[in-house]
Parts: sequence; structure tokens; C-alpha cells
Amino acid sequence: MADIDPTSTAASLATYYTQNAQSRLDTQTAKATSTTTALTKLRSALSTFDTALAGLTSVKTGVAQYSATFSSAVGTATASSTAAAGSYAFFVEKVATAHQLAFEDIPPDIDVINGGPLIIQLGDGSSFTVDLAASDRDGDGKLSPSEVARAINLAEDNGGKVSAMVVTSGGKSQLVLTSATTGSDGAITLDTSGLPASDLKTALGGGGVELVKAEDAVVWLGNKDSGLRMEQSSNTFTAIEGVSVTFTQAMSEGSAPATLTVGTDTSATTSKVQSFVSAYNALMKVLGDLTAYGDPDAGSSSAIFASDTGIRNLKTRLAGIVRDGADGVSMRELGISIGRDGTMALDTDKLEAALEADPGKLDSFFGSPRAGNQTGVLGNFDIYLDSWLNSASGQIARRQETVTKLQAQYTARQEQLDRKYDSAYARYLAQFTQLQTLTAQMSETSGLFSSLSTSSS
Repeated sequence: MADIDPTSTAASLATYYTQNAQSRLDTQTAKATSTTTALTKLRSALSTFDTALAGLTSVKTGVAQYSATFSSAVGTATASSTAAAGSYAFFVEKVATAHQLAFEDIPPDIDVINGGPLIIQLGDGSSFTVDLAASDRDGDGKLSPSEVARAINLAEDNGGKVSAMVVTSGGKSQLVLTSATTGSDGAITLDTSGLPASDLKTALGGGGVELVKAEDAVVWLGNKDSGLRMEQSSNTFTAIEGVSVTFTQAMSEGSAPATLTVGTDTSATTSKVQSFVSAYNALMKVLGDLTAYGDPDAGSSSAIFASDTGIRNLKTRLAGIVRDGADGVSMRELGISIGRDGTMALDTDKLEAALEADPGKLDSFFGSPRAGNQTGVLGNFDIYLDSWLNSASGQIARRQETVTKLQAQYTARQEQLDRKYDSAYARYLAQFTQLQTLTAQMSETSGLFSSLSTSSS
């Protein structure tokens, strides 16, 4: 009888004893893992698409993009979908300027002031106090011009309303104050009444030298003197609905008004629509990969969701949202089509013709995905995608919860199967170890008989 190895024999028999159950469990575990991976990929694809949809519009603009350009370099302008296409004339008499004051003869060493605070007032009625008594940072009992400037900048209620800096010229330091607000609202005045008599109070109390006046912007809609006069502290005007204009330079007396032209920006709009098409096709590519049927002849297996009705319905519903259109506008009117393979395409010529005929149709079709104001195709997408992506009640969350429970069950079954294997292994090991011992004893007895037989002969 051949020698028996109890360890390897016991391992082989224990494996054979549990292999069918182990094979089934391995298959189930692998499927659960693949499902989890696929759900993660699905969530990522849907989230990426949802983010792309949100980027198509903003609070002020829709998918249709509009341009606003000046005939001369007097300023810049932007237009939203509420702007009426056309031309507007502007004459810029003055641009708003930020007040700037310089205070000369600031002493290089100022005794620390123990009196009341310095108060800085602005034209809009706001003010803030500067505690000069606490401004001696180096503790030498003296205030330098830089320490005064720092005290102003760090004043609790300043918040950037006024910036202070020290400029040295000809050996003399000047304290320069600049308002952050343009126009009369940002005019700076100093109240030094609370300061004790000192060289600093004298230097600050004179009102300073006005480097730049605090002037409001004066703009005429139309010709100067005969048009509509507009005056305000800011250089940005929003008097025309849907148009924001920021003027940067005044015009010479007698100059012809600058013309602002507002219209559809076909190139930018086409780019927006194309980005939607690209995002849709990227999502469909992922869904196609997750639901692909295998080809046995080619040696490829089916994807994890190949027979999943829910995922296939997801693909169908997404395409249906686009095909359904919105507000009486169909996708074909805008040059958008979906082929038999599910790929979306854009006919730019047809889109441009639609924009020229009625640019409002594009925003009617796409609408807005913003929460609380979900309209059009984008709004319908956002609502439907939430039914999948919602972290609490979405289909992906529910599916993953189910898979997680299965994985916990498989883990428990694996532990049970491991104990079953260990028990079988121990039993077989004991049996074959005993058999090995018995075989050795029989071999020894056989050898003894052979020895006696030889001696007798």
C-alpha cells in the first residue's frame, strides 16, 4: 500500500466536500461586487450629467447666449435672455471716481494719544472709529505714520471701506486715504474733535489734499443734453432690462454717442447646446456599456445590467424627456436629433436658423434645472435624475442598500462554510492519520514475518 499523506488527503477531501457550495457562494459574491462597482459607475455618470445640465444656465442667463458690444472703448457690457435685441446710444459725461485724500506733514514720532478716537465718515452716512491709543504695536510710546495707517486699515468697522497707506516724498511722510466706494457715497471726511491737541490732530484736521474727487457717474441715454440723464455713484448701470453696462472712461465734449448693440451670440449659444449634446452622449455611452449583451462567439460576456429592466427604462426615459420637448417646442425645431443607436446629434445650421427666427424658443425648450424653478427639458431631467441620485430615497441608494445586505449575508455564509471546511478537514485528518499509523504497523508486522520465514529456510 502506497504511503498516505494525511494533511494533503484531508485538504483534498474537505475541499471536495464544500466545493459546490463554495462555487455558488463565490459566484454570488462576485456578482454583488460587480453590482456595487456598476452602481458606483452609474451614479458617477448620472451626477456628471446632472452637473453639466446645471452649468448650461445661470440665475441671469439661459442656454441662449446674448452679446452686448460698444462701438467705442467707453466700457463693457453683458446681456441676458431678458434683453431686447437692438441698438442703444450712450454719452458718458463723467465716470464715477473713488475719493482719495493725502494728509501732509504727518510727524514721524507721535506721542501715544490717550484722548478720544479718530472718526472716519463716508458720504453714504456710514462711519467707523479708529482707536489710536491701542495702535502702538512696538510699545515705544510713539506712533509712526505706518502705525496710524495700520490702525485705520484694521479698525473693527472699516471692513475695507477705506484703505490707508504711507507715501514718503522729499523726506516727508504723507498719509493717503482711498475710498473703496466710487462716487459721492464714498466721500471721506475725518472727525478729529475727539483727539487731544497734537501735531497729528493738526495734520489730520485740515481736510487734507484732494488727490481724486468723489464724483458720481453721469451718463446720457441718447444724446447729451437731449437724452435721458442718469447719475449714480457706481459706474455699472442696469437701467436697460437684461443689460448690465460698466463705463470705464468719459467722452470728449461734442463726441458722438457710443452705440451699444445687443443681440444673440450665435457662436456661444451653439457651443452651449453642443455641450449638452456631448454630455448626453457621454451618459448614454456609460449606460450602453452597463447594459450590453455579450457575444459568446467573440468570447465576451454580458454586462452586469444587461437584463436589468430598470436600467434599460432609465435609458428610454432620458431619451423620452428630450423627444417630448417643452412649452410646445420640439427638439427637431432646434436641430437636435437622436439616432437609432441612441446617439444625439446637432444640426448647427438648423439651430442657427431657429435662433435667428426666434431665439426665445431655445430657452423655452431647455428651461431651467434650478431647484424650486424647474422648467423645460432641463427641469424634467433634474426631477427625474433626483429619483435616481437622491441619497436617501433614490433608486441607486435603494439598490446599493439591497446589495450591501446581500454582501453581509454572503460574508456570514462564507464564515459558516469555512467552519464546515475546518470540521471536515479535522475529521479527515484524524482518520487518515490513524490509517497511516495502522499502515505503518502492518508494514512492520509484514517485515517481521518475512524475516522469520527467511530464518526458517
